[in-house]
Amino acid sequence: MQYFAALKIGQKRVQTARDLLNKFTNGKAMPALALRDNKTNVWEPVGEENLYAIVDESSGFVLTDTSGYLLVLCDKNGISKALVQGLSKEQKDETVKMLEAENVPQYKGNVSLPV
Repeated sequence: MQYFAALKIGQKRVQTARDLLNKFTNGKAMPALALRDNKTNVWEPVGEENLYAIVDESSGFVLTDTSGYLLVLCDKNGISKALVQGLSKEQKDETVKMLEAENVPQYKGNVSLPV
């Protein structure tokens, strides 16, 4: 797929994920990655599916933001599409309950975050 075609599709999927996450986080969601990083020159958009993940230091990341949890919507490969940071434990738990009520499954693998 051509770069710009893949990017356009990926941007739409990122916006859909961001809109979903904004619904539960008072507009705090930020866009993340629109393209899959596959270490080749083959351009692919992020996946269409939305799964949530909680990213913390137990995931192997060193978080510089000590003000709370990072909640991510990603595709089935763990490519992050939208994220919100700085959630308290209560906000994280409440948001997870709302996502699960919307039938958004949890992603349990390694998550790719924007640098």
